[in-house]
Amino acid sequence: MSSSLKNLSDFHSADLPDASGMHFSIVVSKWNAEVTESMFEAASEILKKSGCSENNIFRIDVPGSFEIPFGAKLALENQKTDAVLCIGCVIQGETRHFDFICHPLSSALMQLGLEYNKPVIFGILTTENLQQAIDRSGGKHGNKGIEAAVTAIQMVNLKKQLERK
Repeated sequence: MSSSLKNLSDFHSADLPDASGMHFSIVVSKWNAEVTESMFEAASEILKKSGCSENNIFRIDVPGSFEIPFGAKLALENQKTDAVLCIGCVIQGETRHFDFICHPLSSALMQLGLEYNKPVIFGILTTENLQQAIDRSGGKHGNKGIEAAVTAIQMVNLKKQLERK
Protein backbone atom coordinates (compact mmCIF):
# COMPACT_ATOMS: atom_id res chain seq x y z
CA MET A 1 0.00 0.00 0.00
CA SER A 2 1.29 3.44 -0.88
CA SER A 3 2.44 5.60 2.03
CA SER A 4 0.29 8.39 0.62
CA LEU A 5 -2.77 6.47 1.78
CA LYS A 6 -2.04 5.84 5.46
CA ASN A 7 -0.63 6.91 8.78
CA LEU A 8 2.68 5.04 8.92
CA SER A 9 2.91 5.34 12.72
CA ASP A 10 -0.14 3.30 13.67
CA PHE A 11 0.49 0.73 16.38
CA HIS A 12 -1.49 -0.95 19.15
CA SER A 13 -0.29 0.15 22.58
CA ALA A 14 -1.59 -3.12 24.06
CA ASP A 15 1.02 -4.96 21.98
CA LEU A 16 3.87 -2.82 23.34
CA PRO A 17 6.01 -4.26 26.16
CA ASP A 18 6.18 -2.45 29.48
CA ALA A 19 9.09 0.03 29.44
CA SER A 20 9.31 0.36 33.24
CA GLY A 21 12.92 0.28 34.32
CA MET A 22 14.23 0.80 30.80
CA HIS A 23 16.68 3.62 30.06
CA PHE A 24 16.74 5.47 26.74
CA SER A 25 19.03 8.07 25.23
CA ILE A 26 17.60 10.24 22.48
CA VAL A 27 20.07 11.99 20.20
CA VAL A 28 18.35 14.91 18.44
CA SER A 29 19.64 16.91 15.50
CA LYS A 30 19.03 20.63 15.90
CA TRP A 31 19.05 21.07 12.10
CA ASN A 32 15.46 21.13 10.79
CA ALA A 33 14.34 21.69 14.39
CA GLU A 34 10.67 22.15 13.46
CA VAL A 35 10.69 18.53 12.34
CA THR A 36 13.07 17.00 14.89
CA GLU A 37 11.44 18.63 17.92
CA SER A 38 8.08 17.15 16.94
CA MET A 39 9.69 13.74 16.56
CA PHE A 40 11.47 14.04 19.93
CA GLU A 41 8.25 15.02 21.72
CA ALA A 42 6.36 12.11 20.15
CA ALA A 43 9.11 9.62 21.02
CA SER A 44 9.33 10.85 24.62
CA GLU A 45 5.57 10.67 25.04
CA ILE A 46 5.39 7.06 23.82
CA LEU A 47 8.26 6.03 26.11
CA LYS A 48 6.52 7.61 29.13
CA LYS A 49 3.09 6.19 28.21
CA SER A 50 4.73 2.77 28.02
CA GLY A 51 6.00 3.02 31.60
CA CYS A 52 9.46 4.56 31.20
CA SER A 53 10.22 7.09 33.91
CA GLU A 54 10.95 10.60 32.65
CA ASN A 55 14.17 10.36 34.71
CA ASN A 56 15.26 7.44 32.49
CA ILE A 57 15.03 9.43 29.25
CA PHE A 58 18.23 11.31 28.41
CA ARG A 59 18.40 13.86 25.61
CA ILE A 60 21.57 14.74 23.70
CA ASP A 61 21.44 17.59 21.17
CA VAL A 62 23.81 17.63 18.20
CA PRO A 63 24.13 20.28 15.47
CA GLY A 64 23.02 18.13 12.51
CA SER A 65 22.26 14.60 11.40
CA PHE A 66 25.86 13.87 10.44
CA GLU A 67 26.82 14.35 14.10
CA ILE A 68 24.20 11.89 15.39
CA PRO A 69 26.50 8.83 15.34
CA PHE A 70 29.06 10.57 17.56
CA GLY A 71 26.29 11.67 19.94
CA ALA A 72 25.01 8.08 20.00
CA LYS A 73 28.51 6.77 20.74
CA LEU A 74 28.85 9.23 23.63
CA ALA A 75 25.51 8.04 25.00
CA LEU A 76 26.55 4.40 24.74
CA GLU A 77 29.86 5.07 26.48
CA ASN A 78 28.76 7.54 29.14
CA GLN A 79 25.13 6.94 30.06
CA LYS A 80 23.15 4.11 31.52
CA THR A 81 21.09 3.34 28.46
CA ASP A 82 19.33 0.29 27.06
CA ALA A 83 18.84 1.83 23.62
CA VAL A 84 19.66 4.99 21.69
CA LEU A 85 16.99 6.64 19.56
CA CYS A 86 18.46 8.79 16.80
CA ILE A 87 16.23 11.63 15.65
CA GLY A 88 17.11 13.69 12.58
CA CYS A 89 15.97 14.95 9.22
CA VAL A 90 17.94 15.16 5.98
CA ILE A 91 16.13 16.83 3.07
CA GLN A 92 17.26 16.10 -0.51
CA GLY A 93 17.81 19.66 -1.75
CA GLU A 94 19.59 20.54 -4.99
CA THR A 95 23.11 19.24 -4.26
CA ARG A 96 24.67 15.84 -3.55
CA HIS A 97 24.97 16.72 0.16
CA PHE A 98 22.06 14.34 0.81
CA ASP A 99 24.03 11.38 -0.60
CA PHE A 100 27.14 12.19 1.39
CA ILE A 101 25.15 12.34 4.65
CA CYS A 102 22.57 9.54 4.46
CA HIS A 103 24.62 6.47 3.59
CA PRO A 104 27.47 7.04 6.10
CA LEU A 105 24.90 8.01 8.75
CA SER A 106 22.91 4.80 8.41
CA SER A 107 26.05 2.65 8.25
CA ALA A 108 27.57 4.29 11.33
CA LEU A 109 24.39 3.81 13.39
CA MET A 110 24.09 0.16 12.42
CA GLN A 111 27.76 -0.40 13.29
CA LEU A 112 27.35 1.27 16.72
CA GLY A 113 24.47 -1.04 17.61
CA LEU A 114 26.50 -4.09 16.69
CA GLU A 115 29.66 -2.82 18.42
CA TYR A 116 27.94 -1.96 21.72
CA ASN A 117 25.34 -4.77 21.59
CA LYS A 118 22.50 -2.33 22.17
CA PRO A 119 19.71 -1.13 19.90
CA VAL A 120 20.54 2.05 18.01
CA ILE A 121 17.31 3.15 16.36
CA PHE A 122 17.27 4.93 13.00
CA GLY A 123 14.67 7.66 13.45
CA ILE A 124 16.07 9.81 10.66
CA LEU A 125 13.80 11.18 7.99
CA THR A 126 15.37 11.17 4.53
CA THR A 127 12.91 13.11 2.41
CA GLU A 128 12.82 14.88 -0.92
CA ASN A 129 11.38 18.10 0.52
CA LEU A 130 10.25 19.84 3.69
CA GLN A 131 6.58 18.96 3.16
CA GLN A 132 7.38 15.24 3.17
CA ALA A 133 9.30 15.74 6.43
CA ILE A 134 6.38 17.62 8.00
CA ASP A 135 3.99 14.89 6.85
CA ARG A 136 6.15 12.30 8.67
CA SER A 137 6.81 14.27 11.85
CA GLY A 138 3.25 14.71 13.05
CA GLY A 139 1.42 15.25 9.77
CA LYS A 140 -0.76 13.03 7.63
CA HIS A 141 1.73 10.12 7.65
CA GLY A 142 2.17 10.00 11.40
CA ASN A 143 5.35 10.68 13.32
CA LYS A 144 8.64 8.84 12.86
CA GLY A 145 9.43 9.65 16.50
CA ILE A 146 6.60 7.34 17.55
CA GLU A 147 7.99 4.58 15.34
CA ALA A 148 11.48 5.06 16.79
CA ALA A 149 10.17 4.78 20.37
CA VAL A 150 8.06 1.71 19.61
CA THR A 151 11.02 0.04 17.91
CA ALA A 152 13.35 0.89 20.80
CA ILE A 153 10.99 -0.60 23.39
CA GLN A 154 10.47 -3.74 21.32
CA MET A 155 14.18 -4.23 20.73
CA VAL A 156 15.15 -3.71 24.39
CA ASN A 157 12.44 -6.19 25.36
CA LEU A 158 13.66 -8.70 22.77
CA LYS A 159 17.25 -8.40 24.00
CA LYS A 160 16.18 -8.91 27.62
CA GLN A 161 14.05 -11.94 26.73
CA LEU A 162 16.86 -13.62 24.79
CA GLU A 163 19.47 -12.86 27.44
CA ARG A 164 17.33 -14.63 30.06
CA LYS A 165 17.43 -17.90 28.10
